[in-house]
Amino acid sequence: MIVSFEGNEDAGVFKINDNLAIVQTVDFITPVVDNPYIYGQIAAANSLSDVFAMGGEVKTALNLIGFDSVHHSKEVLTEILQGGESKVTECNGVILGGHTIETIEMLYGLSVTGFVHPSRVLRNNSVREGDILIITKPIGVGILSTGVKADLVDDKVINEMVKYMSMLNYKASVVANQFDISACTDVTGFGLAAHSYEMTHHKFTIEIEFDKIPILKEALYQASMGIIPGGAYSNQNFMKDKISIKKKLTFEEEILLFDPQTSGGLLLTVNEKDANKFITQLIDEGVESAVAIGYVKKFDENFIKIV
Repeated sequence: MIVSFEGNEDAGVFKINDNLAIVQTVDFITPVVDNPYIYGQIAAANSLSDVFAMGGEVKTALNLIGFDSVHHSKEVLTEILQGGESKVTECNGVILGGHTIETIEMLYGLSVTGFVHPSRVLRNNSVREGDILIITKPIGVGILSTGVKADLVDDKVINEMVKYMSMLNYKASVVANQFDISACTDVTGFGLAAHSYEMTHHKFTIEIEFDKIPILKEALYQASMGIIPGGAYSNQNFMKDKISIKKKLTFEEEILLFDPQTSGGLLLTVNEKDANKFITQLIDEGVESAVAIGYVKKFDENFIKIV
């Protein structure tokens, strides 16, 4: 066993031989949009992401479904599954089957198995001093998803949100495997600040330049109106003694640091000499939001510093 459940890693890794290890993960979510096909795509992208965050290649997946057949037709179930399968196929994986139960609240996700070379496993807590911190998707989808549920977000904003939530971290992971990446995770329920904190391994300070963080602008407006998921406040409370905010931020700007993401981007650290080349290659491969947002330094006052 190379990686198990200690350390808040994104997936487990089990060594088969000197050249092969399997990556295993499971996740599911409740609906974040009304369209069942798109919901299936987002839920699948969210589940698959953990394999990519470990540097792995997706091979197989099993559907996990909680379905309310009283209020929804079989056509809805079919669309959800088709959406999920489209994302598994996109990264060259295959669906082997799955399991469905009756539930009051809809649930969908995947149990995923991938392959990785034992020496190429990416961990979430192995940063090096001097590394550059890079993120591959904008943040703010947690707040926007809350706005969608309250019917406060227009179609244009929903389409932008869906674009990123349904986007696989597959291409970003493939590019990352060509570089000297020291650590990697995906930005999900703990938000940007807490996932960055995980990467410090309680040894370093990660200094983040707020103005460089890619943000879905509508999320700032929604946050200013009080449209904020409860998880953001939980994340903020967890991080209160682990983060120093040196830059003067508005309330809505600060809460974005703790916004829980669904199917967020990868958060990676790479040596400084390769950072620009890495970002350029990511953008060339269609990961258009990839940007450097900070760097790793010796421990200085706190684990996360926002400047």
